[in-house]
Parts: sequence; structure tokens; C-alpha cells
Amino acid sequence: MRPEGLYVPNITPFDKHGEIMYDALGELIEHWIAAGVTGLVANASTGEAPYLSREEKRGILEYMVDKIDGRIQLFAGTGAMSTRETIKLTKDAKEAGAEVALVATPFFFKPTGDEIKQHFIDIMDAVDLPVILYNVPKFTGYSVDPKMVAQVAEECSGLVALKDSSGNPGNMAEVIRLCGDKISALSGSADMILPTLMLGGKGAIVAVANVIPRECVNLINSYKTGDFQEAGKNQHLVSFVNKVLVRENPQIAAIKMAVNQKGLDAGIPRRPLMPLVEEQASKIVEALSLL
Repeated sequence: MRPEGLYVPNITPFDKHGEIMYDALGELIEHWIAAGVTGLVANASTGEAPYLSREEKRGILEYMVDKIDGRIQLFAGTGAMSTRETIKLTKDAKEAGAEVALVATPFFFKPTGDEIKQHFIDIMDAVDLPVILYNVPKFTGYSVDPKMVAQVAEECSGLVALKDSSGNPGNMAEVIRLCGDKISALSGSADMILPTLMLGGKGAIVAVANVIPRECVNLINSYKTGDFQEAGKNQHLVSFVNKVLVRENPQIAAIKMAVNQKGLDAGIPRRPLMPLVEEQASKIVEALSLL
């Protein structure tokens, strides 16, 4: 399979005690499905994956598999600091019913290009589950070399896509040039959805889709149908929301607050993250009221 379309890296609703609110998650799933998204990505960075235990990650996936019931695709974030832990989480994801694993490159210690390459080869040798390589410099501290991505794609048929959150069009262009049709190129930056499509990419996995899923879907669909003016208008809107929620405010708290403002229950962030202070929240409400 080759991922294509709009995927929501879905938030995890927590109550004031830090417990997962499954009923609220169920309502959010129905909201995203109604908006026409291609799929969801559970336990990703926007889902506060670093704050979830292995048991919680599996429980979330099992719940979502049952709730979605095949209506849309379900991927799972399984990246961890070590290859050993990543393999365990990827096996859990497969057993729970996820269709693809989204694997961020290792973090904390900065690995060499050869170490990153072997990391992904080892994962795909150990688990028969398609993998998306996730390049996210703002969390890992480094950006993956496109040549390394191409090498993994050449050696491993299990690599089906790259999610690139570098925000660098040159990086995306080089991956597409080197990899061709071997993998799908997916934007991980909301500002890069339209540029990625124009370069030959296939879609996006972006945090703001939690808040404006229909607009993100419309952006991709209008481009595919050749309505480039409409695609441009949607990109302007998506980039504005991204500026307000991701670049100018604490991302998780801002996204959850914006979802709550829509009348849905996103809960609050899990500690140590905190909800927005009143001044931050009022500025977001004011900005989004302009849409």
C-alpha cells in the first residue's frame, strides 16, 4: 500500500486527572470521519505519545480499531529512542490492528546516517508491517538525509512513505527525485501541503487537521481535480491556522483548546504540559473568529 490523502495525527483526550477519555475520543473519531479524512494516526506526537505508556498505546489502538471498523485507515506512531523498543511498539501496533507504523527517527542521542538506515532495516526485518519514516527535526534535533531515505527505500519494500516535517521544500523535492514511485511523500508541515503536492507528493499528516479536517481535505482534493485556485485558498487558510496554533503557541494545548472551542471534548494536555493561560486562549479565539 502507498499512503495517499489526508491523515489526522489525532489528539488523545485526557481529563483533569490525566486519564484517557475514550468516549470523547470516540466522538472525535466520528467528527474526523464525517469530514472525509483518509485516515488517523494514533499515538503520534500530537497524541502526546511520549507521555503514553506501552499499555495505553495498545489500548488506544484497540479502541480505535473497533470504533473505526474499517471505515478509514488507521496508522500508529511507534517510534522510540531505541531500536529494541521501537520493534516492541511496532509489534504491538500490528497485533492491535494498525495498518501502517509511523516511525520517527531515533532521538536523544544523534545517530549517524548508517545507524538510522540500520534502525529502519532492523524494524522492517522484525515486523511485517508497512512503515512510514518520520523526519521531524524539531523533536529529534536533526534532519534525515534524502540519500539515506532513498537507500532504505531501495533495500526495504516495507518502507511505504516519508512524512517530512522539516518544512524544507528542497528536502522534499530531493526525496521525491531520488525515490520516485518507490514511496509516497507526505507533508508533515501544514505550510507545505500544496508545495508537496506540486512536487509530486501524495498527501499530508498534519496536526492542524485535528481542528480543520475538512479544509485540509478540500485542499488536497481541489488540487487533485485541477482547481488550483481553490487549492491555493485552502492553503492560505490552513497556513494561517498553523501559524496561530503551532508556530505562535504551545502546539498541544492550542490544538486542544481550538477543538474544545468547536464544541467537541478534546480534554486537556497531560502533565507536564499545561492548558493555555487566559491571555493565550483569548488571542486564539480572536484569531480563529476571522475565518
